[in-house]
Amino acid sequence: MEAKRSLLAIFLLLSFLSISTAAPTRKTRTRKPCKSMVFYFHDIIYNGHNAKNATSAIVGSPQWGNKTILTGQNHFGDLVVFDDPITLDNNLHSKPVGRAQGFYIYDKKDIFTAWLGFSFVFNSTQHKGSINFAGADPLMNKTRDISVIGGTGDFFMARGVATLMTDAFEGEVYFRLRTDINLYECW
Repeated sequence: MEAKRSLLAIFLLLSFLSISTAAPTRKTRTRKPCKSMVFYFHDIIYNGHNAKNATSAIVGSPQWGNKTILTGQNHFGDLVVFDDPITLDNNLHSKPVGRAQGFYIYDKKDIFTAWLGFSFVFNSTQHKGSINFAGADPLMNKTRDISVIGGTGDFFMARGVATLMTDAFEGEVYFRLRTDINLYECW
Protein backbone atom coordinates (compact mmCIF):
# COMPACT_ATOMS: atom_id res chain seq x y z
CA MET A 1 0.00 0.00 0.00
CA GLU A 2 2.86 2.35 0.89
CA ALA A 3 4.50 1.61 -2.48
CA LYS A 4 1.26 2.45 -4.32
CA ARG A 5 1.03 5.80 -2.51
CA SER A 6 4.66 6.62 -3.31
CA LEU A 7 4.16 5.63 -6.94
CA LEU A 8 0.97 7.73 -7.14
CA ALA A 9 2.74 10.72 -5.54
CA ILE A 10 5.65 10.46 -8.01
CA PHE A 11 3.22 10.11 -10.92
CA LEU A 12 1.25 13.21 -9.83
CA LEU A 13 4.47 15.19 -9.30
CA LEU A 14 5.77 14.26 -12.76
CA SER A 15 2.39 15.06 -14.32
CA PHE A 16 2.36 18.47 -12.65
CA LEU A 17 5.92 19.23 -13.75
CA SER A 18 5.26 18.18 -17.34
CA ILE A 19 2.12 20.32 -17.52
CA SER A 20 3.79 23.40 -16.05
CA THR A 21 6.82 23.18 -18.36
CA ALA A 22 4.71 22.44 -21.44
CA ALA A 23 2.33 25.36 -20.85
CA PRO A 24 3.09 28.21 -23.22
CA THR A 25 4.57 31.29 -21.65
CA ARG A 26 2.43 34.36 -22.06
CA LYS A 27 4.05 36.91 -24.30
CA THR A 28 3.67 40.43 -22.95
CA ARG A 29 3.00 43.15 -25.48
CA THR A 30 5.05 46.25 -25.35
CA ARG A 31 3.03 49.44 -25.35
CA LYS A 32 5.85 51.60 -26.60
CA PRO A 33 5.20 52.94 -30.12
CA CYS A 34 7.50 51.75 -32.90
CA LYS A 35 6.97 55.09 -34.70
CA SER A 36 5.63 58.50 -33.61
CA MET A 37 4.84 61.45 -35.88
CA VAL A 38 3.03 64.79 -35.68
CA PHE A 39 1.22 66.42 -38.61
CA TYR A 40 -1.30 69.22 -39.08
CA PHE A 41 -4.13 69.18 -41.51
CA HIS A 42 -5.99 72.28 -42.62
CA ASP A 43 -9.67 72.14 -43.61
CA ILE A 44 -11.27 75.04 -45.52
CA ILE A 45 -14.99 74.35 -45.93
CA TYR A 46 -16.71 75.61 -49.07
CA ASN A 47 -19.24 78.27 -48.04
CA GLY A 48 -20.53 79.48 -51.41
CA HIS A 49 -17.90 82.24 -51.72
CA ASN A 50 -14.50 80.51 -51.44
CA ALA A 51 -14.43 77.92 -54.24
CA LYS A 52 -10.84 78.79 -55.15
CA ASN A 53 -9.44 78.04 -51.66
CA ALA A 54 -11.89 75.42 -50.36
CA THR A 55 -10.46 72.00 -49.54
CA SER A 56 -13.74 70.42 -48.39
CA ALA A 57 -17.38 70.49 -49.39
CA ILE A 58 -20.73 69.35 -48.05
CA VAL A 59 -21.92 66.59 -50.37
CA GLY A 60 -24.89 65.39 -48.35
CA SER A 61 -27.26 67.14 -45.98
CA PRO A 62 -30.61 66.50 -44.33
CA GLN A 63 -33.78 67.66 -46.04
CA TRP A 64 -33.81 70.89 -44.00
CA GLY A 65 -30.15 71.69 -44.80
CA ASN A 66 -28.27 72.90 -47.82
CA LYS A 67 -24.87 72.14 -49.32
CA THR A 68 -23.15 75.49 -48.80
CA ILE A 69 -23.79 76.11 -45.10
CA LEU A 70 -23.50 73.56 -42.32
CA THR A 71 -26.91 72.78 -40.82
CA GLY A 72 -28.08 73.75 -37.35
CA GLN A 73 -28.59 71.11 -34.64
CA ASN A 74 -24.82 70.44 -34.33
CA HIS A 75 -24.59 69.97 -38.14
CA PHE A 76 -26.46 66.67 -37.77
CA GLY A 77 -26.72 64.79 -41.06
CA ASP A 78 -24.07 66.73 -42.98
CA LEU A 79 -21.59 64.63 -44.96
CA VAL A 80 -18.38 66.45 -45.84
CA VAL A 81 -15.62 65.20 -48.15
CA PHE A 82 -12.17 66.72 -47.97
CA ASP A 83 -8.78 66.89 -49.67
CA ASP A 84 -6.77 68.92 -47.14
CA PRO A 85 -3.06 69.77 -47.13
CA ILE A 86 -0.91 68.10 -44.44
CA THR A 87 1.99 70.12 -43.04
CA LEU A 88 4.73 69.52 -40.48
CA ASP A 89 3.86 72.72 -38.60
CA ASN A 90 0.68 74.68 -37.96
CA ASN A 91 1.18 77.16 -40.81
CA LEU A 92 -1.36 76.71 -43.63
CA HIS A 93 1.16 78.17 -46.07
CA SER A 94 3.96 75.72 -45.20
CA LYS A 95 4.97 73.24 -47.88
CA PRO A 96 2.55 70.28 -47.78
CA VAL A 97 4.03 66.81 -47.20
CA GLY A 98 0.82 65.15 -48.36
CA ARG A 99 -2.96 65.31 -48.38
CA ALA A 100 -5.64 64.27 -45.89
CA GLN A 101 -8.38 62.72 -48.03
CA GLY A 102 -11.68 61.33 -46.80
CA PHE A 103 -14.96 62.29 -45.21
CA TYR A 104 -16.65 63.15 -41.94
CA ILE A 105 -20.27 62.74 -41.00
CA TYR A 106 -21.91 64.81 -38.26
CA ASP A 107 -23.76 61.99 -36.57
CA LYS A 108 -25.59 63.28 -33.47
CA LYS A 109 -28.29 65.89 -32.94
CA ASP A 110 -27.70 66.55 -29.26
CA ILE A 111 -23.88 66.57 -29.12
CA PHE A 112 -21.38 68.16 -31.51
CA THR A 113 -19.64 65.04 -32.82
CA ALA A 114 -18.61 63.40 -36.08
CA TRP A 115 -17.42 60.09 -37.49
CA LEU A 116 -14.24 60.18 -39.57
CA GLY A 117 -12.83 57.97 -42.31
CA PHE A 118 -9.74 59.27 -44.09
CA SER A 119 -6.19 58.68 -45.27
CA PHE A 120 -2.99 60.68 -45.11
CA VAL A 121 -1.51 60.31 -48.60
CA PHE A 122 2.14 61.33 -48.55
CA ASN A 123 4.05 62.82 -51.46
CA SER A 124 7.28 63.93 -49.80
CA THR A 125 10.83 62.59 -49.91
CA GLN A 126 10.54 61.79 -46.19
CA HIS A 127 7.42 59.57 -46.43
CA LYS A 128 5.91 57.45 -49.20
CA GLY A 129 2.54 55.74 -49.02
CA SER A 130 -0.55 56.31 -46.92
CA ILE A 131 -1.91 55.91 -43.39
CA ASN A 132 -5.62 55.08 -42.95
CA PHE A 133 -7.77 56.30 -40.05
CA ALA A 134 -11.33 55.67 -38.80
CA GLY A 135 -13.33 56.46 -35.69
CA ALA A 136 -15.65 58.66 -33.69
CA ASP A 137 -14.61 62.26 -33.11
CA PRO A 138 -16.33 63.87 -30.09
CA LEU A 139 -15.43 67.40 -31.19
CA MET A 140 -16.01 69.09 -27.84
CA ASN A 141 -13.24 67.06 -26.15
CA LYS A 142 -9.83 68.73 -26.09
CA THR A 143 -8.15 65.57 -27.41
CA ARG A 144 -9.74 62.65 -29.23
CA ASP A 145 -8.29 59.27 -30.20
CA ILE A 146 -9.09 57.51 -33.45
CA SER A 147 -7.75 54.25 -34.81
CA VAL A 148 -4.95 53.84 -37.31
CA ILE A 149 -6.32 50.91 -39.29
CA GLY A 150 -3.69 50.31 -41.94
CA GLY A 151 -1.44 51.84 -44.51
CA THR A 152 0.66 51.39 -47.63
CA GLY A 153 4.27 52.01 -48.62
CA ASP A 154 6.36 53.10 -45.61
CA PHE A 155 3.29 52.44 -43.43
CA PHE A 156 2.35 49.00 -44.79
CA MET A 157 -0.20 47.37 -42.46
CA ALA A 158 0.41 50.00 -39.75
CA ARG A 159 -1.75 49.86 -36.62
CA GLY A 160 -1.97 52.39 -33.83
CA VAL A 161 -3.71 55.44 -32.44
CA ALA A 162 -3.94 59.02 -33.67
CA THR A 163 -4.71 61.70 -31.10
CA LEU A 164 -6.53 64.66 -32.65
CA MET A 165 -6.58 68.15 -31.17
CA THR A 166 -8.31 71.14 -32.72
CA ASP A 167 -5.42 73.57 -33.03
CA ALA A 168 -7.32 76.44 -34.65
CA PHE A 169 -10.94 77.16 -35.49
CA GLU A 170 -12.33 80.09 -37.49
CA GLY A 171 -16.10 79.95 -37.48
CA GLU A 172 -17.52 77.38 -39.84
CA VAL A 173 -15.02 77.95 -42.63
CA TYR A 174 -11.57 76.83 -41.35
CA PHE A 175 -10.15 74.48 -38.77
CA ARG A 176 -6.73 72.95 -38.21
CA LEU A 177 -6.16 69.60 -36.51
CA ARG A 178 -2.94 68.58 -34.83
CA THR A 179 -2.57 64.83 -35.36
CA ASP A 180 -0.19 62.92 -33.05
CA ILE A 181 0.26 59.46 -34.56
CA ASN A 182 1.63 56.56 -32.53
CA LEU A 183 2.08 53.33 -34.45
CA TYR A 184 2.30 50.10 -32.46
CA GLU A 185 2.62 47.73 -35.40
CA CYS A 186 5.27 48.70 -37.94
CA TRP A 187 6.58 46.50 -40.75
